[in-house]
Amino acid sequence: MSTFAEVLETIGHAPIKKRAMTNHGVLNEAYAYAKPSSFARGMRIDLNGVTILLISGTASIDENGQSVHVGDFRAQLRRTYENITGLLESEGCTWHDIVRTTCYLRDIDRDYDVFNEERTKFFAEQGLDPLPASTGIQAHLCRPELLIEIEAIAMFLTDRAPSDKE
Repeated sequence: MSTFAEVLETIGHAPIKKRAMTNHGVLNEAYAYAKPSSFARGMRIDLNGVTILLISGTASIDENGQSVHVGDFRAQLRRTYENITGLLESEGCTWHDIVRTTCYLRDIDRDYDVFNEERTKFFAEQGLDPLPASTGIQAHLCRPELLIEIEAIAMFLTDRAPSDKE
């Protein structure tokens, strides 16, 4: 068994490969907005047999870059989960690979109960155990009609066979 120091030494000398993630079936690119923005939908980092996905803040945006489900928190949250699911699928993984989420709510006092209800339901539908680490924050989001935005981090073994994915 390797010591933690040996693992860090190995990682420290491993080549790091990174590339942007996308899935045009669910989300357009940020640079294609009417007011272009400079960020990738996510970043894939391959590091010595481990893949890390850093998924940018994702909201209820469609494949044309339009906000959808305006005024409906529950529907916006579901679309946000669909968009993240699409990004995960584009990299060959699932919600079982998510280790952390950061959830930005426009009005946490008004929407947290519905958020927690829907998140609990969605995670149960995915069969997640253990649940990912998570933080909920009230924030002013980039578009006034958006009520929720979620960032996520996934990790999995790069050489994992498709049948190993839950």
